[in-house]
Amino acid sequence: MTDDATDDTMTDEAPTDDQHAKTPGKGHSPVAREIEPSAPEAFGLVQAWWGDGKGKTTAAMGMGFRAAGHGYRVHMLQFMKGGAASVEDVRGEYNAIEAFPGFSYENSGNYGWHGFLDGSDDDEHQARALGGLERARELLTASEGVDGPLALDAPPEEGVHMLILDEVLYAVSVGLLAEEDVLDLVDAKPSDLELVLTGSHEKPAYLYDVADLVTQVKKEKHPMDAGQRARKGTEF
Repeated sequence: MTDDATDDTMTDEAPTDDQHAKTPGKGHSPVAREIEPSAPEAFGLVQAWWGDGKGKTTAAMGMGFRAAGHGYRVHMLQFMKGGAASVEDVRGEYNAIEAFPGFSYENSGNYGWHGFLDGSDDDEHQARALGGLERARELLTASEGVDGPLALDAPPEEGVHMLILDEVLYAVSVGLLAEEDVLDLVDAKPSDLELVLTGSHEKPAYLYDVADLVTQVKKEKHPMDAGQRARKGTEF
């Protein structure tokens, strides 16, 4: 075996320190660090998460926690999730967000479910959805020109780096909002803000030309199909 062949083998099996230094992690294993206000370097995309499977909101909030863990300012505005008789009046995610720096939330939903004949007023559901739409516009405007770190405890009215509009696509699919309403939000998005849209079992085809990431969350099997009710810690 030649010296050259020996060198090649060693390079494949044992990268040198110089090679580690060229990687983003510089060869260091990830560890938790104190969260300090920071600003993202590559935000500005539009994401859409839809489908009949469980996990759309969970995925969006997971990204929210990841972003907040880097010191970025994150806010989640939820449509339609104003509470229902089928679940308790507590949400694990609200408790977690409340305890986490840099992440905040608000809810524009009405109690009950639109179109389910559960005694709630469908007109009120639409009024709350339209109120959420106006609030989303305000948050987008507030985030215009944000290009640096934000205080972790700053109100969302001072702008955010990531805005999650949870169930906004579902509000469109049931007729509480129009497709044009969401397209207008995308059009009004500041260039450096990451906009995450979730909801809808129906394909939001109207978004495909303007969204950078579209993920379908598809159900293969769900315990609710067998009669299992929503469980604390997994569904709420």
